[in-house]
Parts: sequence; C-alpha cells; structure tokens
Amino acid sequence: MATVGACNQMSDKRTPPVETGQIVESDIVGLTLEGEGVGRVQGFTLFIRGALPGERVRAKVVSIGNSFGRARMTDVLTRSVHRRFAPCPIYEECGGCQLQHLSYVGQLEWKRQYVVDSLMRIGKLPVAGEPVRGDAADSVRSPIVVHPVIGMADPWRYRNKAQVPIGQSEGGLVGGFYEQGSHDIVEMEACLIQQEENEQTVRAVKEAARTLGISAYNRSTGRGLLRHVVVRHAAATGQRMVVLITNGRDIPYEDELIGLIREQVPGVASIVQNINTFRTAVVFGEHTRTLWGEDVIYDEIGDIRFAISARSFFQVNPEQTKQLYDAAVRYAGLTGEETVVDAYCGIGTISLFLARHARRVYGVEIVPEAIEDARRNAILNGIHNVEFTVGAAERVFPRWQASGITPDVIVVDPPRKGCDSVLIQSMLESRPKRIVYVSCNPSTLARDLRLLEDGGYRTVEVQPVDMFPHTVHVECVVSVHRIDNNGNA
Repeated sequence: MATVGACNQMSDKRTPPVETGQIVESDIVGLTLEGEGVGRVQGFTLFIRGALPGERVRAKVVSIGNSFGRARMTDVLTRSVHRRFAPCPIYEECGGCQLQHLSYVGQLEWKRQYVVDSLMRIGKLPVAGEPVRGDAADSVRSPIVVHPVIGMADPWRYRNKAQVPIGQSEGGLVGGFYEQGSHDIVEMEACLIQQEENEQTVRAVKEAARTLGISAYNRSTGRGLLRHVVVRHAAATGQRMVVLITNGRDIPYEDELIGLIREQVPGVASIVQNINTFRTAVVFGEHTRTLWGEDVIYDEIGDIRFAISARSFFQVNPEQTKQLYDAAVRYAGLTGEETVVDAYCGIGTISLFLARHARRVYGVEIVPEAIEDARRNAILNGIHNVEFTVGAAERVFPRWQASGITPDVIVVDPPRKGCDSVLIQSMLESRPKRIVYVSCNPSTLARDLRLLEDGGYRTVEVQPVDMFPHTVHVECVVSVHRIDNNGNA
C-alpha cells in the first residue's frame, strides 16, 4: 500500500487540468502521511480525505496549488477491499484518528510501507524484499530487514491519558476536541480509542465545573479560568489522576470542586492544578500544585512499577509499550557486563528495563521533573545500577565521555524531530558496539540512520510497533551495529 513518498507529483508549471468547484473522478494511488488519499486527474495530484488506495472516487475540487490540489470526496465508485465503516460518531469532524475507515490489516500494511519508503527514499538505504534504488548509497551491503508491524488483538480503548481542551458555547462550558481547521471546541462524550475510565472522569469533571459555575478559558480574550482537563488512568492499579490546567491560581469553590470530583470519580488518587497564564497553545504551564491526594499515581509495564506525576511523559498504550521495550532490550544484546547510555530517558522507563540486564545504565533527560520521577522509579523497583542526570543529551553525553564513561550500547528515544546532530557526532566518537534507536517518526529516523551509516555503522533490522491504532503514527525499534575491521556488522 503506497505512501505519498512513492508518488511523483507534477513537476512542470503547466496549468492544472482542474478548477476549483469542479466535480472530477480520480483513481487513488496512495496515502499521504496524514492519511489522505492521493488521487490523479490527468497527471495532476489531488489529496482527498477518506479515499483509499485502489479506489476510484468522485470528488469536488476545493483548492488548487502549483503542484497539487485538495478535493472533498462525494462518492466511492470502486471500493477498496480494505474499506471499513468508521464506528466513531464524530470521526469526520474530529481528526484525532485518520484511518478508522481503513481495515486494521490495511493499517498495519500501510504503516510498514511508510517505514520502508522512508528508509529507502530519505535514508537511501536498501530494504530486504524491495528493489534496489539507483540512488542507494551502498547497494552491495546486506539489506535491512523490516519486520511486519506488531499490532493489537483489540485495537480500541487503548489510551490511558486524555487531554481535553475546555471552552464555552451558548449552552455553557464544553470540553472535547478542536474542530478540524479551527480552534472551536466541540463537545465530546465518547472517544473509541480512550479507555472508558478516562471518558467517565472527564464527564465528571466537566459536570462539576458546570455545577459550580467555573468559567472556561477564552483564547480570543485571554479571560476565563479552566483551559484543559488532563486525566490519567493506571490500568494495573486502578488509580486515576485529574489535572486542572487553569488561567490563574485561584479556583472559586475549590473545596467543593474537589469534593464533587472525589465523589464522582472512582479510584481518584490525585487531583492536581497546573497554572498556565500565557496566551499560548502550549498546554502546560510551569507551576504545578497538588490540590488533594498524592503527587503521583502508579502504573506498571510488565513487572516494573512507575510513579507518574502530572507532567510526566508515560506511554499512553501500556500493552504495546511492553512490546516496544522488549524489542529494545533484545536489540541491545545485553549479557550483564555492559555499560549502557539511555539518551532521552524520560521517567526511566526503558532505562529500568535495560538495567536488569546490564552492568550499569546512565540516563539523561532535559526535564527535571522527569528525572525526579526516574530516580523515584529506580528506588521503587529496587534497581540500583542506574544513574540519572538532568540536561540536554547532546551536552551531557560529551561530559560523560570526558569523565571516562565508555558505553557498549547507546539507546536513543528522541522526540519527533529526531536526534540532535551534536549527539549523533558524540555517539559516533564513542564507538559503541550497538545503538538501539527507538523512533516515533520514520522520516527523521531515516535521516539519522543515514548519518550513523556514514559514520561506520550498519542498520540491521527494524521492528515497527503500532502504538496508536487508527492514526497515521507508527513507532519503530531499530538495531544498529558497528562495522568491524573486516567490514562486518
């Protein structure tokens, strides 16, 4: 199933063969990285939301650019065998999911192809089972094995965290999702990828706020109090956390609000306020205080227990996270004698899995609260062969090198923008035997793998994991080996 990377758009400047408002018929040849169908009309590219590869559709052209346009699908003339009815009642308006109309088998096939296309097109890397491209940097080497995507037996109700914007309508306070293409908030009562406990918690908090007349934040005026409600549910312990993100410290009827939440939310163990007074789209502010209960809730991945605070990064799909981390430990190839560096360690999730198989693990993370949680989690699990440091990985890692820390294995799990170039260079200079790259963005992954390959490493295999079913996102764990003096990885 092709991605947009496999489709060549018009490169000349001739007049597009379609006009805005025109009804056209188009064959769909791929999907964009946003999940839109890639159509062709006389060689001109149209992106058509809701259309699937292999289909022929009728659509109305809504905009035209120099090299592509967009159209709104009106009819499916020839259906894909992978087309499914999207069960979510607000699927068309919400945009949080992009692929509910594609069968789950089709989603997994497309995500694997997305990874393959990125490695070949951006990284110029050969992939087993794929034709060797003419621009491949090294067509002689053994090709990379890209395994099938690890999916879920039941790909619904997997998210353990909900982050809901709050707004005002004629009927009062609302909370749900941003309507596509705007910042208008539409009320949402159900989300089929959220755990039901999160839905129940959000409903209870909204109802409590309405009952007490608490105002919603207005983006246009900067006035009003409640900006977001963030809720977490820990499946292993049943604990729930409520985070109220407010435009100011003072909450009217604070005690009454806490009482209503405690009364209506089973298992609530932590009610927290985060204060964000900046007129920005960033959700969290800098100051957080606990209104009631504990500062953290506890959850588990496998047999490792984690304390999770309001601003902690914790994977939203614990079932698939276990698959992801098992692959990372496997690719690390640990025997118990290795020194491991975990860059971008967060609250220590991967670090603690690695520490059970390594001599010592060093983790680094730029968020101080995350490092506090990481240290707490190490103590919580009785794991003592780990050391966590606050700072940017690209700055801390060279200091570790200068102090004599020589890693046998480096694990990186960067944000979507990929690894910092300074960190890449430091990794190459330290010459670890293996690098395990955990990625949430195949495009920046491919870019960074090309840099590592040019520095004397070989990408051996890739294990994609479907952490976010029904969306366009895919995570990967990648095994990268240092080339020895004989040219072997």
